[in-house]
Amino acid sequence: MDVNSVMTANATQRSSTTTSTSKSSAATLNYNNFLKLLLQQMKNQDPTEPMKSTDYMAQLATFSQVEQSMIGNSKLDALLSSSALSQADSVIGRTVTSADGQISGQVASVRITSDGALAKLADGSELLLGPGIVIS
Repeated sequence: MDVNSVMTANATQRSSTTTSTSKSSAATLNYNNFLKLLLQQMKNQDPTEPMKSTDYMAQLATFSQVEQSMIGNSKLDALLSSSALSQADSVIGRTVTSADGQISGQVASVRITSDGALAKLADGSELLLGPGIVIS
């Protein structure tokens, strides 16, 4: 049996699996999944040129860094959400004026959007709470 044909078949199978997995769901990889992938990589490696242990450690370290970054990002998102809710609570019932003075009124409610807190005024107009806004 030709080794090249087996390696090509394995590479094709792995690339089609990766493509279908990435299309089907968001990339959520935990340590168990990573270890399963690592074991499969070890089982399917070329016996004539095995991977060095330092390469495995580098992969583990990289995965660890990515996971820590994702955890940090989720905590930062929670902090920003908390800050936005605190800001929203503090402006309800107060008068806000836009930076150019065109829009002014009492805040009836606040909606949190991806752009920030959006104040709905008593007259029905909306004002994004951001730099230059005067709150009185």
